[in-house]
Amino acid sequence: MYEIKTWDEIAIGDKVSIAKTITEADSALYGAATGDFGPVHVDQGYASRTVFGQRIASGIMVGGIFTSILTSHLVGIVPVSIEDRFWFTGPVKFGDTLTIEVWIADKNADDRTIVWEASATNQDGGEVLTARATMKYPRRPPPSL
Repeated sequence: MYEIKTWDEIAIGDKVSIAKTITEADSALYGAATGDFGPVHVDQGYASRTVFGQRIASGIMVGGIFTSILTSHLVGIVPVSIEDRFWFTGPVKFGDTLTIEVWIADKNADDRTIVWEASATNQDGGEVLTARATMKYPRRPPPSL
């Protein structure tokens, strides 16, 4: 699942696409781990009076799925994140099946940075989240697993 990839094994255009259904259990576990119990995520009475009309999943939880896909399928465990930007473009409802795409957008050998981008769309084709982030790849060889 997780592996050590060398700088040379990572290429611009590398891409992974995964489908994931977002469940209430995902949200409960995320909330328990982070303390994110915002009422729009946990309180149906409150959420029903918002623009969403119902409880929704935490957008940054979906962002975490992006980074999990990135490390488990694209870049491995060596690079470290130095900048992350997320754009929350639509609600993620419980039961939504998201198509999540993560790809390598740029690679700079001078400072050994990798730029990745990602998007998530729901089963209706609606975009719900996009991201662009930069990772630094160390010059020193990583420890073995």
